[in-house]
Amino acid sequence: MDWQTPEDSFPTDFITDAQLRALYGRPPISGGWRDGDPVGERQFVSIGEFQTEFGAEIPHVRMSYESFGTLNAARDNAVLIFHALTGDSHLVGPAGPGHSTDGWWSEIVGPGKALDTDKYFVIAPNVLGGCQGSTGPASLDPNGQEWGGRFPYLTIRDQVRATEAFADALEIERFHAVVGGSMGGMHALEWALANSHRTDRLAVIAAPPVTTADQIGLNLVQLEAIRSDPAYRGGNYYDAPDGVGPHHGLATARRLALLNYRSHTELDERFGRAWQSAVSPLGGGGRFAVESYLDFHGNKFTRRFDANSYLILVQAMNSHDVGRGRGGVAEALSQLTLPTLVLGIPSDRLFTIAGQDQIARHAPGSLDGDTATRLDSPFGHDAFLIEHEMVSAQLRRLLAL
Repeated sequence: MDWQTPEDSFPTDFITDAQLRALYGRPPISGGWRDGDPVGERQFVSIGEFQTEFGAEIPHVRMSYESFGTLNAARDNAVLIFHALTGDSHLVGPAGPGHSTDGWWSEIVGPGKALDTDKYFVIAPNVLGGCQGSTGPASLDPNGQEWGGRFPYLTIRDQVRATEAFADALEIERFHAVVGGSMGGMHALEWALANSHRTDRLAVIAAPPVTTADQIGLNLVQLEAIRSDPAYRGGNYYDAPDGVGPHHGLATARRLALLNYRSHTELDERFGRAWQSAVSPLGGGGRFAVESYLDFHGNKFTRRFDANSYLILVQAMNSHDVGRGRGGVAEALSQLTLPTLVLGIPSDRLFTIAGQDQIARHAPGSLDGDTATRLDSPFGHDAFLIEHEMVSAQLRRLLAL
């Protein structure tokens, strides 16, 4: 789910929240992109009115995206990338006006790289409900007010249908490949099942066929961290008179998530029981290095994401079940006859390898038969954002078919 690669910008000296604010100032009410901010490399497409699976209506939906490479005359060289939970359309390029971080897959997308932009037209939309230009809770409703807590519940299938309309607007009928990691892998799976006629190849990376009770439970703690922040105000915090958004709740949710993005062995080897101050935590005052690491990245996150979008996207992930209405998981996956790379990470404690093995076992097009392709790495779930050479090798293998 994490999309900064890797999280090694953590300072070596102890830093408190007060020091972080001294460096960067108080977090904005929302760290998401808002109309009036620098556009950066974003492009926009309107898909008009949208109705969710459960009957809610969004009168006007805009999708934000970035593209890399050139769409050929036959319009058959497009590769669709679905991003992870806290990702967006900025696959490639530096941080700067409009983009608070560097591109999250710069080592994989570009001329001569695995997703070769001299050959492919790589396109990455920000999902419906996101906070980097596509319509979401921070967008204005027909009355000119932010949707806030009134923004409707979305499912993964809703977001895929919005992406279908997005592809229609760009007049791309079929994709050479559809690729997604983590939450994006959920979208890629749903896209292939709903749009097999529009998909030549599929890559599902570190994503399950269904969100389990364990994963939903972990998500609940993150959701409640945000909702219980007094500054959350039921989701209607954008015009808070004191200028304070639910920074504490969002940062806490981020801390909880980070613990699942890395393996316990990697955290133990990286931090051990070291403390990051002149005073030992055992004597009162001071703190362990891993605490400082989590605090730093939790607070940094509030400067680039919106709390309401976090809730909407996490709840959409909870909805994920490819077997819903399709006769169960095995029956649904049996329809995946196209070449399918199912890439799993044995050290992943968020979306465990068992889920990827289940996809491979039932998908006739799985490249490695009944078991998922292994990405052996100590980095846990985040390995697909760190182990660029291994991921590139597998994507090249898929695209060569």
